[in-house]
Amino acid sequence: MDLGLKGKTAIVTGGASNIGRAISLTFAAEGTNVVIADIDEEQAGKVAKEGRDLGSKMSFIRTDVGDWDSVQSMVKKALEEFKTIDILVNNVGWSGEKLFVEQPREEWEKEVRLNLWGTINCIRAVVDHMIEKKCGKIITIGSDGGRIGENRQVVYAGTKGAGIAITKGIARELGRYGINANDVCPGLTMPGSSEEVGEKSMFSQLAGMGMDYTKSELMEKAAKGYPLRRLGKPTDIANAVVFLASDRASFITGQTLSVSGGYTMM
Repeated sequence: MDLGLKGKTAIVTGGASNIGRAISLTFAAEGTNVVIADIDEEQAGKVAKEGRDLGSKMSFIRTDVGDWDSVQSMVKKALEEFKTIDILVNNVGWSGEKLFVEQPREEWEKEVRLNLWGTINCIRAVVDHMIEKKCGKIITIGSDGGRIGENRQVVYAGTKGAGIAITKGIARELGRYGINANDVCPGLTMPGSSEEVGEKSMFSQLAGMGMDYTKSELMEKAAKGYPLRRLGKPTDIANAVVFLASDRASFITGQTLSVSGGYTMM
């Protein structure tokens, strides 16, 4: 199916690893220009090469989404290179994965800075351009934890819940300008390989549930909590994001889509 994304430009924050990498490369396969906004130069370089091999114009701009000046600079450079920004994917996210009473304050602050302020900063930096164009797609990667709350991820889930509310508010405010805003909420999504950033963190999260098993046993036991009896893959999330970024989803806005194998149903 041609989604009509060829020649459009997408910014993917945290686009160098795991879900972000899959999103970047799925856009690339559609012929979309992609800006990877990330702090990991080495991994971003690898992904950018993969994207160019698919025929996409893909570039890397080092960005700290929690820093307003860094985000503004990234957007300015993206416009200088591609002249337009059609799609923003707020993918950056970080979780300390500790019990609330055991988590140090600096980890709370990092979660708020990256997950919440990062989303606010990036949306604010692109919306003037989108309003002027009278079109744009904003997709924020949330979490099912932000919908239902989550053990060992209290503040993280809180920031993701706030992101869902921001998406709805932005959708109401900016719909008149032809801007769609939606939230995609993954469940537990395993990185594509052990080289991916986040692989260690995901297994740490499973182990923190009190499961003293091998990696394969952890995955098997965790999968039983999902009606489809498997954990998510980065491409599962990427496919939903790219659809929402296309004109096939032009009448969808302000929605929260769980791509989690039925982990939540609401």
